[in-house]
Amino acid sequence: MYLSDDSQKELGIIKRYLEKLIIIIERSRIRDYMYLTDSKRRLFIINFIAGLGKGFGQAIGFTILAALVLALLFSWVDLPFVGRYIAKLLNIVQQYRK
Repeated sequence: MYLSDDSQKELGIIKRYLEKLIIIIERSRIRDYMYLTDSKRRLFIINFIAGLGKGFGQAIGFTILAALVLALLFSWVDLPFVGRYIAKLLNIVQQYRK
């Protein structure tokens, strides 16, 4: 069975659209996402490890931020007006540590 010229042109247009669609799908990495969600156990393990990493990063970030704030407070203790309030705050923090 032979196709007419119009049918061949339509098939050529459809083929080009399908090739563009294939490129878009490959770029969007849908296959990787489907592979990831295919196994519930694998998805759980990956999300669990990602959660541990995020929590660990937040803990380190908060520790660094708190150290910087305390270092800044220790440098401000020498100021007469602000020093009294900061000294009280530092005493409270040191009593809490004990």
